[in-house]
Amino acid sequence: MGRLNPPFVEWLMGLDVGHVTAVPGLSRSAQLKALGNGVVPQQAFAALRFLLDRSEPPAWGRAAA
Repeated sequence: MGRLNPPFVEWLMGLDVGHVTAVPGLSRSAQLKALGNGVVPQQAFAALRFLLDRSEPPAWGRAAA
């Protein structure tokens, strides 16, 4: 069984090439730790969209009764 490759994880997460792997001084282990604790941008966007679509408009955006 092969070892997990940080550039592959970076790609799976949809991050720009080198977003984590090009940081000077980070070991393979530190890169994987940073990637594992990171947020997948597409998933975060989908979650925020989901919440915003179901939220009430702010009070200042509602018409006066």
